[in-house]
Amino acid sequence: MTKFESFPIANRWKPADPEKLQLYSFPTPNGVKISIALEELGLPYEAHLADIIEDDQKTSEFLSLNPNGKIPTIIDPDGPGGEPIGIFESGAILLYLAEKTDKLIPADPVGRLECIQWLFFQMAGIGPMFGQYGHFYKFMADKLKDPYPIERYENETRRLLGVLDDRLTGRTWIMDDEYTIADIATFPWVRTVRDFYEAGDAVGLDDFTYVTAWLERCVERPASQKGLTIPPRP
Repeated sequence: MTKFESFPIANRWKPADPEKLQLYSFPTPNGVKISIALEELGLPYEAHLADIIEDDQKTSEFLSLNPNGKIPTIIDPDGPGGEPIGIFESGAILLYLAEKTDKLIPADPVGRLECIQWLFFQMAGIGPMFGQYGHFYKFMADKLKDPYPIERYENETRRLLGVLDDRLTGRTWIMDDEYTIADIATFPWVRTVRDFYEAGDAVGLDDFTYVTAWLERCVERPASQKGLTIPPRP
């Protein structure tokens, strides 16, 4: 049995090189987390476009790897014990890649736990809340009769930006001088509020000076410049 025969998703998106890690994604804030991390780590990989506009993530092949039907997912042909492994959920993938390579996460146990806490802060707070805010602000504003949804998520987005701004006060990165998966998980969402949802003024993004300076540092990294475009939009 070859490494990918047990993964139906690999029959729909066939690997050109089965020795490489396979990424199934779309360039959303969650999707680009993984391509950016892979570029930072220098791991060889192939990126396959799972077109969420065409509901590729709801096909049986995709659901066989991620039953929740969300991008991104990966298959690592060189998983634990040298066996292939499929992983879904962007936070879990980031943590897996960091631990696989001993990079992008502090080596000391206390620092590692702190980094994981900030990763979960993004997964549980920034991602869901920013996403809900952007949905209502950009796509539903002219359909709502009640301003409450936008107000609720705008206030929570601003609160979370304040938490992040406090954390970044006097720091280059979320984990001080070490760029980690916590930064990679978080900055694409802040960038999306500003650039895709076009809500920077609405949430007062410029008031969070430490966040905005950190965002520019993150975006300017060569791995970010490349990873933000992988896989290319159709």
